[in-house]
Amino acid sequence: MTKGNAWVLGATGQIGRAAVRVLVEDGWEVTAASRGGGRDARWDDTVRTTALDRDEDGALAAALGDGCDVLVDMVAYGADQARQLTGLADRIGSAVVISSGAVYEDDRGRSFDTQDEPDGFPRYPVPIPETRRTVPAGDASYGTRKIQLEQDLLAAGDALPVTLLRAGAIHGTYCRSPRELYFVKRLLDGRERRVLSYGGRSRFHPVHSSNLAELIRLAAGRPGSRVLNAGDPQAPTVAEIGAAVDAVLGRSTETALMAGAPGEDGVGGTPWSCPHPIVYDMTAAERELGYRPVTGYAESLPETVEWIAAQLAAKDWTEAYPAMLRSYGKKLFDYAAEDAWLEAYDRKA
Repeated sequence: MTKGNAWVLGATGQIGRAAVRVLVEDGWEVTAASRGGGRDARWDDTVRTTALDRDEDGALAAALGDGCDVLVDMVAYGADQARQLTGLADRIGSAVVISSGAVYEDDRGRSFDTQDEPDGFPRYPVPIPETRRTVPAGDASYGTRKIQLEQDLLAAGDALPVTLLRAGAIHGTYCRSPRELYFVKRLLDGRERRVLSYGGRSRFHPVHSSNLAELIRLAAGRPGSRVLNAGDPQAPTVAEIGAAVDAVLGRSTETALMAGAPGEDGVGGTPWSCPHPIVYDMTAAERELGYRPVTGYAESLPETVEWIAAQLAAKDWTEAYPAMLRSYGKKLFDYAAEDAWLEAYDRKA
């Protein structure tokens, strides 16, 4: 006997691949929807796939037909897609929607949106609970569109019970912007030294795709209207992450610590770099869903590193990870600037 019919939108993305798999294992009949209509080789043969462009007028409504017991949405954000889902409330039993920790702001109104301004990086009391104040809803940024999505969906009330998962720094295989690339590529390029800003203490709470999938599985089985953080059991520092990647690849790297922020040349900057810790409180997910993480950061790392290394063996990093190039630019691997900084550092030593 099945638990019901589950639809997964964005099924061939990083989180979707894992979510489809665990929902099937949990007894759901799953329809995996994506723009290309593809499938993951690890999915059960019972998974039905369909090609769907949700932005086409009426496409999602037509694809849903009589509806589903639970709809899992990996990619929704903004008022339009909230309206799309609430407009189908009579055909959706409940929903689980991925949001983001980018919605939080501190007591001075600083958030991810202001981090590039002087003294603009948020300083949160940690761990950050779901009751933490959030950015204003609107169309200005990713964070404001996510909070608009959250508010509009929650406003539907009993008509559409929805669990919103505020994800941390997502990691694992199939990631379009794997932060671990910063360390993996350096090791594969034979770099024996690295520079870390903020004394290597930056802490940006990660969440593995399988832990997100577990939260999705639990929320699908316990419908309700709620907002929950999504994070791993650990929030390692950037220095600890670098050491963990070293261990996976059997290397040893000397780390030079920069006391403050990265330079204008990007030296010392990493995808985790932040002057103040970002750590999410997971007690609400434990209390409301009985959430227990299925993996930890270090435990999951070997598979992630192997996957990144395989991509780099086939393509230049700019081709393998264009989203990383757009986000961080080529400064991420400017070894000449890094060597110049290290020479000056050694002279002062």
